[in-house]
Amino acid sequence: MTHASRTRPDTRTRPWHGIMVATALPLRADLSVDHDAYADHVAWLLDNGCDGVVPNGSLGEYQTLTDAERTRVVRTAVEAAGDGARVMPGVSAYGSAEARRWAEQAAEAGAGSVLLLPPNAFRADEDAVRAHFAEVARAGLPVVAYNNPVDTKVDLAPALLARLHADGSIVAVKEFTGDVRRAYEIAELAPGLDLLVGADDVLLELALAGAVGWIAGYPNALPRACAALYRAAVSGDLVTALPLYRSLHPLLRWDSRTEFVQAIKMSMDLAGRPGGPTRPPRFPLTGESGAAVRAATEKVLAEGLV
Repeated sequence: MTHASRTRPDTRTRPWHGIMVATALPLRADLSVDHDAYADHVAWLLDNGCDGVVPNGSLGEYQTLTDAERTRVVRTAVEAAGDGARVMPGVSAYGSAEARRWAEQAAEAGAGSVLLLPPNAFRADEDAVRAHFAEVARAGLPVVAYNNPVDTKVDLAPALLARLHADGSIVAVKEFTGDVRRAYEIAELAPGLDLLVGADDVLLELALAGAVGWIAGYPNALPRACAALYRAAVSGDLVTALPLYRSLHPLLRWDSRTEFVQAIKMSMDLAGRPGGPTRPPRFPLTGESGAAVRAATEKVLAEGLV
């Protein structure tokens, strides 16, 4: 499973740049992890226009994994990618010491960077947030901050991101708020901090605002179409990007909804990829939500967007 990096050379200047797919994790009917299917999926994503993968993120259901499963997922991703610079494991945990241990494990596995949420066991203040990121940065890998205040209740606002960057604790931010105005304030306050698109449904807006990467969900099902959209967007080719964005947006917006894991896995199944079930407490999409995802997926597949 090491052919991907050889068939598609890595032309990025930093391991966290480009399309880094937050990988869904294939599960068998008994809800055990299908590591072979996951390895195949990682290689397939890299062979179909993506630059790297983010294992053990929310889309990878990391909260439901045992420590052994979580460790093996990272090792599987690095082996399948054939190049650790293409792998950015999620290392979020309730405790800073635990998050640092996951970052150290990622370094031992050969990963090129890590993705970290702020403390989410409580509504942490600025001092706690800065200490948390500093502790994980001591593991030695570049840290990408993940700003998702809806779920964590801790907002990494532009001024705080600038302080974290000045501390030497982070190299980039995955911006998930959907507020594209923040891109410009981040660039003003921390010009050396890389902006990464964090929500699929603001890809075009953040790409035009200067994002240098996309931590992406829907390439799990539609990698070539999403790669074409991203590369057109960051190059300013609106003639190509805007029609693609309009076609894909009914699906991309599911990345920002509570049911994003189930939605993306359903689209993967429809596209012939090994999505499979989700672990409880997540349950399969049914009713109007399931019908909407199915219809939107079938429409883009019929249009040849894969």
